[in-house]
Amino acid sequence: MNERVNTPISGAELERRWTAVRAAMAGERIDVLLMQANNDFMGGYVKYFTDIPATNGYPVTVLFPREERMSVIGQGPMGAVRELPPEGDGIRRGVARFMGSPSYASAPYTASYDAALAKGALHGFSTIGLVGTAAMSFALVDHLKRNLPKARFIDASDLVDRIKAVKSDEEIGLIRRAAAMQDAAWHEVLEAVRPGMRDLEVAAVAEHAGHRYGSEQGLFLCASGRVGTAAVFGNRHLQNRVIREGDYFSLLIENSGPGGFYTELGRTCVLGRASQEMKDEYEFVLEARKFTLDRLKPGALPRDVWDAYNAFMRENGRPQEKRLHCHGQGYDMVERPLVRHDEPMPLGGNMVVACHPTYATERTYSWICDDFLIGERGVAERLHKTEEKIFELGI
Repeated sequence: MNERVNTPISGAELERRWTAVRAAMAGERIDVLLMQANNDFMGGYVKYFTDIPATNGYPVTVLFPREERMSVIGQGPMGAVRELPPEGDGIRRGVARFMGSPSYASAPYTASYDAALAKGALHGFSTIGLVGTAAMSFALVDHLKRNLPKARFIDASDLVDRIKAVKSDEEIGLIRRAAAMQDAAWHEVLEAVRPGMRDLEVAAVAEHAGHRYGSEQGLFLCASGRVGTAAVFGNRHLQNRVIREGDYFSLLIENSGPGGFYTELGRTCVLGRASQEMKDEYEFVLEARKFTLDRLKPGALPRDVWDAYNAFMRENGRPQEKRLHCHGQGYDMVERPLVRHDEPMPLGGNMVVACHPTYATERTYSWICDDFLIGERGVAERLHKTEEKIFELGI
């Protein structure tokens, strides 16, 4: 591999994925899979098949035939076509052809450029499986359906998701490294945080630590406030508040580790003493999380876990979950299965899930976030090692 590549996945792992997916394609009589992404937050299909992330809003389109090597369309000069040898070029593996396309979502008239190249590469395939339709541009699919009238298009996302959700030993090893990276980043935040820093500066400490440990991308949500208020964290645009002595802040570190796998770690810290109400609600958050974790067993249906969790919250006078408090992770920050009423995929062994029960009251913002590995009988391991507590500094 080229020395510039950051923590490449092994060739054996790529072959494992390709073999499993091609066997499933044969079972469904799918000739080729088509996927597209433009980011490495939730563009994991492209990374899963190619070990190269989509980035910066630039579309990357991947064609994965059942019996041939892949074709990839990405940012590059018009008319650029590179034919790759079977062993690859030190960066791209399993790819027969790379085609350049200088298209941009901000220039709508270029929307057909990628689609026209994909149409040519799809010529002769009868059944085309679309993977991750929510991530594809309308222009791509519309162009292909209009210009390939004899082809049959089906949604093949479930076919890939069932394979992608179950992690191999190599993938789990990289996910553990991501969790360890975030543990280290949190402790660097504790060492660095001082009154007078903005929320943005606190988040930047974690981001910089991640880059030093091999992270490429990430989300860092942070918010501070006076003890006795509910400071709901936000993105960088909402991180201008200055932290004062006695304030608390919550920080979510959700970045990809070496190899591109996401985990997420979240804790609260007080630059002084936490109120008793904060501590009491935190103990309930731990109880609510345990309630969920005890039900994460192979074969369990997410909707049953969701319904039981919300019943537990109602019975204890706490707000019900209406968004998402537990979900899979991998190459996507949020990956299936979602532990929610609308998720049909059952839980399984060797899945990695983030669990983050969260709610706000008038005087507290209560939460915790860690990743867990599901084993043969249920949750087998908490992947993060950071203490499960509200951190109090300077007392």
